[in-house]
Amino acid sequence: LQGNFAPVQQEKTAFDLEVQGALPPELRGLYLRNGPNPRSGSSPHWFLGDGMVHGVALADGKAEWYRNRWVRTRPYLEGDETAILIQPDGSVDRTVAKANTNIVGHAGRLLALVESSFPTEMTRELETLGTDDFRGKLTTAMTAHPKLCPVTGEMHFFGYGFTPPYLTYHFSSAAGELVQSQIIEVPGPTMMHDFAITERHVIFMDLPVVFDGERALQGTMPYAWSDDYGARLGIMPRGGDSAQLRWFEIEPCYVFHPLNAHAEGDEVVLDVARYPEIWRESPADFSRAHLHRFRVDLASGAVKEEQLDELAIEFPRVDPRREGLANRFGYAVFFDIYPLANEPQNAPDVRFTDVVFLLMRTTRESPLHPVILPCRRGRAVV
Repeated sequence: LQGNFAPVQQEKTAFDLEVQGALPPELRGLYLRNGPNPRSGSSPHWFLGDGMVHGVALADGKAEWYRNRWVRTRPYLEGDETAILIQPDGSVDRTVAKANTNIVGHAGRLLALVESSFPTEMTRELETLGTDDFRGKLTTAMTAHPKLCPVTGEMHFFGYGFTPPYLTYHFSSAAGELVQSQIIEVPGPTMMHDFAITERHVIFMDLPVVFDGERALQGTMPYAWSDDYGARLGIMPRGGDSAQLRWFEIEPCYVFHPLNAHAEGDEVVLDVARYPEIWRESPADFSRAHLHRFRVDLASGAVKEEQLDELAIEFPRVDPRREGLANRFGYAVFFDIYPLANEPQNAPDVRFTDVVFLLMRTTRESPLHPVILPCRRGRAVV
């Protein structure tokens, strides 16, 4: 692991940080980022590794403090040899979590997330409080990309697994209570990294990257492309049940992250970063993703697809005030893939180099989702 993916070896705390230039006064609060940071210094895949959260506290044009902390999960505290996700009998211990993909705030809690396991709650000072299973109500994994409704304050999410039930939809009230868990029937153990919402719907992407036992035994990413699985979008009313779920066939592809979705009359519009395929021969197989639109007509059942741009992007985002609503603007990270000589097969040189606003680039280097913040004058700060 090197470059942006090289692990940070120390935890640090610093106060009254030097600011070069000026911070917008609208930046008030806590900026957090989470990512894989193997404590050992090495990892079989750059998606793996112990979670480390970095935080900067901002107020009144000042950066008050910075700190970074490993998430004190069971694998961190007990070691990977003791804290085992998949038990000898084939069962899954969801309290075993790397907590290395995302961190979200909802209902007064900060949750460090990885899609294999339960969330891990942390304090605003980045101390680990422990596993959070919604008072015993959550029995599946939780996606690292829940959706927060800007209208109701609800949090919608799902969990997937390599044993039945392969997919379960959940939603939590604005107060943080888990009020629904609904099994969604899919053909097999698909890897569903993310999903989308509109004001009225949840949208599942059932795509042909599925669990691979041989890769699991190798200790790398245990998923592979399947020509036999098929690809479809599932659309269900928010808070609905499986009887109300409808599936729509699409061209085979893979999507890690959607930009956004919204409803237009009888149509649902979903914009995503779409890969033609990934991980056919190995977990190093990455093609380039492009901004792509699915338009699903719920009345006729027709699906229209179109690529919207030639730029290779990832980590698309919208202003969170527009999550599930029609959006005029979007943000993403430009990326490209470069072959590396004398490097392990599963360590490709994927370079995320520019933040993209429509067709405009900056010069920042960032492998992260852009963060969009509202300001008092009604504009957004990126």
